Amino acid sequence: MSPMPVAMTEKDAAARRTKILEAARWCFLNFGFSKTSLEDIAKRANISRTLLYRIFKDKEGIFTAVFAHWLVARHPEAQQAATGAGRPYERLLNVCRVMVVEPWSDMAGAPMGAEFYDVCERLDPAIDAHHRKVALQCVATILGDEDSAAVFLLALDGLLSDQPTVAVLEQRISILAERFVRSKGTARKAVRR
Repeated sequence: MSPMPVAMTEKDAAARRTKILEAARWCFLNFGFSKTSLEDIAKRANISRTLLYRIFKDKEGIFTAVFAHWLVARHPEAQQAATGAGRPYERLLNVCRVMVVEPWSDMAGAPMGAEFYDVCERLDPAIDAHHRKVALQCVATILGDEDSAAVFLLALDGLLSDQPTVAVLEQRISILAERFVRSKGTARKAVRR
């Protein structure tokens, strides 16, 4: 008689889910959404396809979970960076690092990196909208108002348009953040006069 299977702990289940999501993200970034199969993900995660189907009902569900895990998991760190110690410039750079540079470094250089974010936006616009809302709140906390934060984020989106290397993106963000923080400081001084 074979022994009864031991129930998986919540911690083990969460670790397995993370392993699947990381494997799926790798597959989507390297093969693209349309060419990634559930078999590819299962092999990369070192699990059976049957087990994968027990956890996720379809490829779209996995893709949405990857997007949420990849971006939404960054929100607490970004919110802490926005309200943490340091000069506004440093805090703004830290928010950008968490919300933009780190995800960009995952995508930059991946064969299907450019497609990844576009498919994410299309499959689950609510996650994208939530991510943008959190980014706006973080930047507004630092700059002092939502209008300036919205302009900063539009400019930040523009910095990505030519798909720069991570080093170039970091340099651009540094210049942008310095200009926005400096202009906000100048505007505050002019109001006080």
